[in-house]
Amino acid sequence: MDLVTLEEIRQLKYRDLRCVDQKLWDEIADVFTSGATVDYGTRVYGKPLKLAGRDEIIGFFRANLGPEVITVHAAGQPEITVDGETATGTWRFEDTVIATEHRVVVTGAAFYQDRYDSGEDGKWRIAHTGYVRTYEAMMSLDDLPSFRIIAKLEADGAGADGAGAGADGAGAEAGARADVADTAVR
Repeated sequence: MDLVTLEEIRQLKYRDLRCVDQKLWDEIADVFTSGATVDYGTRVYGKPLKLAGRDEIIGFFRANLGPEVITVHAAGQPEITVDGETATGTWRFEDTVIATEHRVVVTGAAFYQDRYDSGEDGKWRIAHTGYVRTYEAMMSLDDLPSFRIIAKLEADGAGADGAGAGADGAGAEAGARADVADTAVR
C-alpha cells in the first residue's frame, strides 16, 4: 500500500472542503479534473444537485456560496482504494450552511462517494464527488431569536471586526458582547 498516495488523496479532499468554506474559488479549480462531475444529494434545491465540468462546478460555487452564505464542512473516516492512476474514496461528513439572506440554517450528514484521477502532472484530482444524505434538516433563523453571528471569516481572512483578540485573549468576550447588536443576523 502506497501511504504517500493515500495522504495525497486525503489532503486533496480536505483542500476541496476548505476551499469551499473559505470561498477560494481559484484554488479549488485545481482540485477537480476538467471533466469532473458532482451529484450532491441535498434537497435544498428540491432535487439532487448535478453538475458537469470544472467550469460549471466552480461557477455554481461562485454564484451560490457568496459572502452571505457561511459553510462548514467536516469529513473523516476515509476509505480509499487506489488502483494505478485512479482511486475511489468514501468519506463520512457533516456540514452546516447558514444562509443569512434566506434566513435559514441547513445541517446534515452523508457519505461522500468520490473518484480520483492522477493527471499527467502526477497530481491527484477529483473526477467525481457526490453523496446521498443520511439526514438533512433546515430551520428558520426566525425560529432562533437569540442566534447571533459574533465572528465571521471575511474575504481577506480576518474576522468580522477585522482584528483578533490580544495574545492573552483579553477583551474578546467584552468586545463580542458590545458588538452583538451590530453583527446580529437580521
